[in-house]
Amino acid sequence: MAGRLLQVARVAGAFGVRGEIRITTFTEDPLALAAYKVLTREDGSPGLTITTARAVKGAVIARAAGIDTRDQAEALRGLKLFIAREALPAPDEDEFYHADLLGLTLETPDGELMGKVKTIQDFGAGDLIEVQPPMGASWWLPFTRETVPEVRLAQGKLIAVRPAEIDGDTADEAEEGS
Repeated sequence: MAGRLLQVARVAGAFGVRGEIRITTFTEDPLALAAYKVLTREDGSPGLTITTARAVKGAVIARAAGIDTRDQAEALRGLKLFIAREALPAPDEDEFYHADLLGLTLETPDGELMGKVKTIQDFGAGDLIEVQPPMGASWWLPFTRETVPEVRLAQGKLIAVRPAEIDGDTADEAEEGS
C-alpha cells in the first residue's frame, strides 16, 4: 500500500469570476479535501493546494494557492486530484477502503482460486466485486458478509462463497443436462 496514490477528486471548472474552482469529490465527506490541503497529480507532482473550501450540491467550491482568475481556474478543468493512501484515516473494524481490496485474490473456504478483485462498483443496490478469473470473462459477486465472510488484507486475499447462480448449478442448466 505504501506510495500508492488514490484519486479523490476532479476539477470540474471555474466557479464565478474570482478564481474559485468547482471540484467534484469522490470522498464520503466532500470537505475532506480541505483537510488534505495539498492534492497531487497522478504522477505525484503538486496539483492544488486548497486554502478554503465550502460544500455545494455535488461538489466543493474551493480557493487554491496561485489561482486568482477565472481563466486560471478554467485551465484546470479535468485535472484529476490524488492523495497518498497513507493520508487516509484507518478504517473502522470490518470496514475497508475499496482501493485496498483491488488486486486481492479470491479463494473459496477450501482454498480454491476463484480469481482476483478487478473492480468494486455500486450500481445502486450495494457493492459488487468484479472477479477476474484466471481464464475467461469476469463476473460479479455481491460484497456481503454472506458471499465474502472473510477479508484477510495481510494475506492479500478474500475468502468468498460462490453463489449457486454463478456456480453453474442453476435449475435451467440442470434441466438442459437431462
